[in-house]
Amino acid sequence: MHIMEGYLPWQWCLVWFVIALPIVFFGINKITQIIRENPEQKMIIALSGAFIFLLSSLKLPSVTGSSSHPTGTGLSAVLYGISCTAFLATVVLLFQALLLAHGGITTLGANIFSMGIAGPAAAFATWFALRRAKLSIPVSMFFAAMVADLVTYVVTALQLTVAFGGAAGYGTAFIDFLTIFAVTQVPLAIVEGIILSMFAKYLADTRPQIFGPEFKKEGAASA
Repeated sequence: MHIMEGYLPWQWCLVWFVIALPIVFFGINKITQIIRENPEQKMIIALSGAFIFLLSSLKLPSVTGSSSHPTGTGLSAVLYGISCTAFLATVVLLFQALLLAHGGITTLGANIFSMGIAGPAAAFATWFALRRAKLSIPVSMFFAAMVADLVTYVVTALQLTVAFGGAAGYGTAFIDFLTIFAVTQVPLAIVEGIILSMFAKYLADTRPQIFGPEFKKEGAASA
């Protein structure tokens, strides 16, 4: 979910930049380290970025000043963590802002935080909890991807509320934003969960080692 160019007050644009950029820079270092130590990961990292780009480019009109769309961040969050996903999302958001008029430069920090940090953090926590509970890789990915999408929209609603909710009351404004967003975002989150779950099933069957040594053993046992 993107907040569009020029919509947030400059003070809030600055706040979200200050919060997001350190995590993005940490992600740059982490991805560099991953590629240096495991060159074969380049393709999967690129594929994770491609999922973010393709799915987040499918935008629908939403609240004035924003748009609804899948986020595609679940796969990257599960495989590489929050900071790497923040960097990949930043690249995607910059490309979309400069070439597709989707999002914006002034609102980049806010969009990075909601789509590239908060959503992936929720996805990673969901994946970890469900895998500890012994749920399968496809089921865990479904919920991780869906939660990433939903948390992104909740955080976007919060960002709009703190910027514009003073007149109506913050609680009322937050509920209003959530209600309007839910019309498009909940179905999108479910569809995104299904798509990434199917892809996770493919990876689990063909390259289970991508999920770690314990998942490789799991895949061999189920085969």
